[in-house]
Amino acid sequence: MNRKEFYRTYLPHFQQPGQSYFVTWCLIDAIPSKALEQYTKELAFLYEKLKQAEIEKIDDSELNYIRLDINLMRKKYFKAFDEVLHLETKNIVNLNRPENEKIIFNSLLYFEGTKIENYAFCIMSNHVHWVLRTFENDSEGKPVYLQDIIHSVKSFTANEINKIENRSGGLWYPDKFDTTIRDRKHWHNAIEYTINNPVKAGLVKRPEDWSGNWWFDRED
Repeated sequence: MNRKEFYRTYLPHFQQPGQSYFVTWCLIDAIPSKALEQYTKELAFLYEKLKQAEIEKIDDSELNYIRLDINLMRKKYFKAFDEVLHLETKNIVNLNRPENEKIIFNSLLYFEGTKIENYAFCIMSNHVHWVLRTFENDSEGKPVYLQDIIHSVKSFTANEINKIENRSGGLWYPDKFDTTIRDRKHWHNAIEYTINNPVKAGLVKRPEDWSGNWWFDRED
C-alpha cells in the first residue's frame, strides 16, 4: 500500500489510503501569529529526528522512544490548538451563518460513498472537526489520500463562502491537525469529542441541538 508523506505547510502529515482520521482545521485568523510556533518547531525537529533514525536503521527501542516523544508533543500541540480556537474572538467570517454552514455541510458529505465514509463532523464558528475514513481506492482505482480530500473541501468552501461574504483572499488557516485513528476506542472518543464540541463550549445542552453537527453511528 502506498504511503504518502506531506510537508506542504507547517507540520508533516503521514497518510495511507483506507485509514480513519480525526481532522481539525480553522479560519485563517483563528490562530494568532506565533501562538503555536514553539510546538510546531519541536514537532518538526522530532519528525526530522525520526526520519534520520530510520535512514540510519538505529535500534527499534530508540525509534520507539522518538515515536513516543512525537505522540506526547502532538497531544500538547492539539490541546494548545484547541484552546486557542475556543477563545472568544471575532473572526473574518462566522462559519455558523446558515448559508456558510450549509456550504461546509454539503461539502463534507460530497464524497460520501465514493471516496470516503463519514462518521461525524462539527462546524463551529471558526473551525471544523471531522471524523472519516478514506477508501483505499476510488471508482477509477486511484488511491484516495486525506490531503487531496481536505484540499478539495477547503478550496471549494473558501470560494463559495467568499462569494457570500463578499470578500476575497484566503479563508482557511494553511495547516490542519490530523491524527490517524488507532482502534475502536479511539474512533468512539473522536466522535464523542467532535459532536460534543458545542456542548462543551456552552452553546447547546445536547449534540443534536447544534445545527452544525452530523454523525452516523456504525457498528463496523
